[in-house]
Amino acid sequence: MTQTVAVIDYGSGNLHSVAKAVEHAGPCRVLVTSDANTIESADRVVLPGVGAMGDCMQGLQDRGLDSVVFNVIQEKPLMGVCVGMQILTEFGEESSGVNALGVFPGQITQFSKSMKGPEGNALKVPHMGWNEVHQRSHPIWAGIDDRTRFYFVHSYRYADANEDCVVGTCDYGAPFAAALSKPNVFAVQFHPEKSHDAGIHLYRNFLTWDGTC
Repeated sequence: MTQTVAVIDYGSGNLHSVAKAVEHAGPCRVLVTSDANTIESADRVVLPGVGAMGDCMQGLQDRGLDSVVFNVIQEKPLMGVCVGMQILTEFGEESSGVNALGVFPGQITQFSKSMKGPEGNALKVPHMGWNEVHQRSHPIWAGIDDRTRFYFVHSYRYADANEDCVVGTCDYGAPFAAALSKPNVFAVQFHPEKSHDAGIHLYRNFLTWDGTC
């Protein structure tokens, strides 16, 4: 039987492009939905996100989907994408301060506007474009070379992540967490759906991941 993947619709996120990328990655039925029962009945779940962290958390809570996320990760694989990764942490500076889901310890902080590159050049905020991800061992990286470039768009980053949960890092002015994992949860700061072949490969690996780290 073809597995189902629920893409959580909480009023924010590039839902269409995420759904299309997951469909392209391998045999599955993708459901873009805000229905709690549909999400909890799916085989796998994607938590996307674009825009402000506060708006994303509010949209999730208004629909009662914050508790659904906790229910999902007790039983099946969930993948967070961009702000979908950020709202899995404890707190974010954006939107005058955001209390998030607390799946991962630590907080999301803004990039410094005085950051310099290796040659002393000023770095723009948001961090936008292709950048290398330095991998740490995890099944979802299978077949993807270390230092593969993925596409980022963000002004806030997870700089104080607990080392035990970090499975990918990136450098833009200073190092930050680009990928996090714990049992049944894999989350990335970049956009796989905008990262061409490497991003499709990552979603393909997610479709066969058994939730172990």
